[in-house]
Amino acid sequence: MKIQDIQAIQLLLATPKKIVIIPHRGPDGDAMGSTLGLYHFLIKNNHQATVIAPNDFPNFLAWLPGSETVKIFEKETEICTQILEEAEIIFTLDFNAFHRTGEMMEQVLQKLKATFIMIDHHQKPDDYATYTYSDTSYGSTCEMVYNFITFLNKKEDIDKTIATCIYTGILTDSGSFRFPGTTGNTHRIIAELIDLGVENTQIPVLLFDNSSFSRLQLLGRALQNMKIFEDHKTSYTTLTQEELDSFNYVKGDTEGIVNYGLSIKGIVFTAIFIENKEEGIIKISFRSQGGFDVNQFARDHFNGGGHSNAAGGRSEASMEETVNKFEDLVKKLKL
Repeated sequence: MKIQDIQAIQLLLATPKKIVIIPHRGPDGDAMGSTLGLYHFLIKNNHQATVIAPNDFPNFLAWLPGSETVKIFEKETEICTQILEEAEIIFTLDFNAFHRTGEMMEQVLQKLKATFIMIDHHQKPDDYATYTYSDTSYGSTCEMVYNFITFLNKKEDIDKTIATCIYTGILTDSGSFRFPGTTGNTHRIIAELIDLGVENTQIPVLLFDNSSFSRLQLLGRALQNMKIFEDHKTSYTTLTQEELDSFNYVKGDTEGIVNYGLSIKGIVFTAIFIENKEEGIIKISFRSQGGFDVNQFARDHFNGGGHSNAAGGRSEASMEETVNKFEDLVKKLKL
């Protein structure tokens, strides 16, 4: 981050401000960990801070300290709009384009006069922010929030509560430290967070070992639906709305299922297609290992984007048409 930007932000935060912190729509562990970690830091420094999420976050993140204070734009549109209009500073974390908040919230954000500060690790950021900390080399936005606090010469403010939020985002977005963005420095930060009291043996249990029986059944169905293209080192699976409903789907139940496709020997590219009839779309997650760029694949073919090895997309066609398109594309790949 540029030294002049850091100095300007230090000056901005030198006196109490009304601040809003926003994650992307469909917030994951990194989005919620980074926003709540920053929230606790700002509260500790006497600011009036509010986290406003575009929509609900998964139940398996509801234990995060401060999650009960998060306002949901979709549910409390009027009060959230008012808070946004009164904000002096708005932090956008773990996304870099307003459309990632959904159409309704995007329209509100576009009209605001507040100072925007972006902290994000995705590719091709939009230019809406006054101050931008954008770096695709980081495996998580939470690691960048740790750096951001350090840049402000406030590292001593990172306590167990802030550390717990940051640890959670690093753990989830790094694939439990397996993804390429995990560096030696990532582990050094993790060590510091553990030294601050983070319960590193308990957090993975809260995140990954707290499934309902219906969620495990849904995972079983997704694995049954999986198809393999050995010659193209690709796998994919599908979940229809009917299948989601039959296993009492709740938000967060499909989290991580896409990664099972990469656990198969010889597979370097995988995807999951999830039908959402309410929105009239097929939501898609892509994962890869090695040099295949799923960010570019998602941008080129499925109105999406993300990271080189982890991206998302969407299709307004039917499940059958979407999957057929994917299969045709895969057959042209040389992986």
